[in-house]
Amino acid sequence: MKIALIGACLLLFAQFSFAQSAVPPSAETAIRQLMADQVTAWNKGNVDEFMKGYWNNDSLMFIGHSGITYGYQQTLDNYKKNYSNADQMGQLFFTLLKVKRLSPDYYFVIGKWLLKRKTGDIGGIYTLLFRKIDGQWCIVCDHTS
Repeated sequence: MKIALIGACLLLFAQFSFAQSAVPPSAETAIRQLMADQVTAWNKGNVDEFMKGYWNNDSLMFIGHSGITYGYQQTLDNYKKNYSNADQMGQLFFTLLKVKRLSPDYYFVIGKWLLKRKTGDIGGIYTLLFRKIDGQWCIVCDHTS
């Protein structure tokens, strides 16, 4: 009887553990991971991989020192033009200041960015609007200054 009870408890524990591991990460965790993946890609000099965090759509909005840019391709082209080599890219660091849920499908993120470069460090503040599209979180609007 004791063996059967212990076996049943172990089976229940195993099922509970499996169910817990099958739960998808929280939205905030997924967004933080996406941003960590962007930093990794940038620091490897891979702008194309960095851009995977952005919505691949003509409605993507990027607001920077030159004004508003629309579209994934234009944003990618601007990154490649402005950061065409390892010295210009440097090493990227993000400091997240606020991650706020706006709705089940939208998050607002505020943070600081820093590029440590041989040619001189640069940095600033960013605000990002994330949207869940087709089950994936992506940046739909980026305001970086």
